[in-house]
Amino acid sequence: MSRSLSGRLLILTGIFVILAEVLILAPSVARFRQDYLTSRLERAQIASLAQLAGGDMITEDLEQELLRNAGVYNVVLLRDEARQLVLSSPVPSEVYETFDLRDPSLAELVREAVQTLFQREDHVIRVIGNPVREAGLLIEVTMPTMPLREAMVDYARYMVLISTLFSVSTALLLFIAMRYLILQPMKRVIMRMRDYAEDPEDNRRIITPSASVSDLREAEEALQELETQLTGALRQKERLAQLGSAVAKISHDLRNILTSTQLFADRLESSQDPTVKRLAPKVVNSVARAVNLCESTLAFGRAEEPAPRLTILALADVVGDVIDGERLAVGEHQISFAEDIPASLRLRADPEQLYRVLGNLVRNARQAIESSGREGEIAVAGEETDSHWLIRVSDTGPGLPPKARDHLFTPFSGGARKGGSGLGLAIAAELVRGHGGVIELEHTGDSGTTFVIRLPKEIEALSIAAQ
Repeated sequence: MSRSLSGRLLILTGIFVILAEVLILAPSVARFRQDYLTSRLERAQIASLAQLAGGDMITEDLEQELLRNAGVYNVVLLRDEARQLVLSSPVPSEVYETFDLRDPSLAELVREAVQTLFQREDHVIRVIGNPVREAGLLIEVTMPTMPLREAMVDYARYMVLISTLFSVSTALLLFIAMRYLILQPMKRVIMRMRDYAEDPEDNRRIITPSASVSDLREAEEALQELETQLTGALRQKERLAQLGSAVAKISHDLRNILTSTQLFADRLESSQDPTVKRLAPKVVNSVARAVNLCESTLAFGRAEEPAPRLTILALADVVGDVIDGERLAVGEHQISFAEDIPASLRLRADPEQLYRVLGNLVRNARQAIESSGREGEIAVAGEETDSHWLIRVSDTGPGLPPKARDHLFTPFSGGARKGGSGLGLAIAAELVRGHGGVIELEHTGDSGTTFVIRLPKEIEALSIAAQ
């Protein structure tokens, strides 16, 4: 029972109710003692009035009977500023203690009650109080303590019995209410969680909130949201796995086709046509990059992006190749390109991976401007600080939609245009991270979008990124 929530509630409720009753018991016993002593004073007063009315007609036997009925040894009245021993009988011992009931405090009553309960010997005590209906100025009696103690013990036992029955009944009622109002709905939630765990990709197993208790319903709603997100993530991972398998197969065949194309492109370099001689190196480089991309895709399908092969390169050369390729794809759209790269700026990076990063960013910018149907400009700028190389890719396009901002670097979720997959930014972020750097959205809005790439100059950052 102590291991279950309902059992612990039952035990704790009983304990707390008993503690509350104990705190009430002491003042109750003290009040009972005061009432007991007050009743003895009233009986003694009645007996003394009989003595005063009868005078010498009250025999000694009747006097003793009056004292026994009152439960006292003798009675003293203060009348007309004079003390008068009205009734008397032999006192078995000296007065042990005197108690004044005329104006006692609660603390005094509790202390005296506890003291009486723990006295196992019979003593004679003097009790002083006010007469009833102002029949004199003061009444004083002497009486034994044992009858008082026995009455107090009986009363305390009765109170303990009542409090125990009350605590047990209260705990049982709370246990029943807890079990049917809270625990059973919780068990239903647990059963639904176990059912969902058996097949988390099944939408039908997602919990439907039905609890009437607001707190429990909030828990069900939070669980429903969690299960919905988890089911969506699992389905997306499954689709990604299937897509990765398909892409690996396509890349394998495409690599073979491009390898043959590369052989034909190599022969174009021997042509004497000026235009062919000028464009042939770019065609060869593009085919080589395509072959390398297919090989990287196959490697990614097996594990992850390969580690960058770092070399010192001129940033202007890589940016120039990217811009030249995108100019050919512009077609009839009014899009201009700007390069602000110092000729002396050289950085440490993998040239193929950096080309893919910049190519994805510039291509996204071009497609965003084309989708807007207006003129635009794409600019690539480079600079360096004491600790980083910075590359900014900016455009004058329509800006990123809210969904793209929320899932900017998430595959299949951060597409910046309708029909986009969001893979370009995800791949670019992973490649930059492999260099120990970061890619960030610096600005987006109606005036355009700017991404910044930060590549560290310290080689230690690359070691940390590789871990």
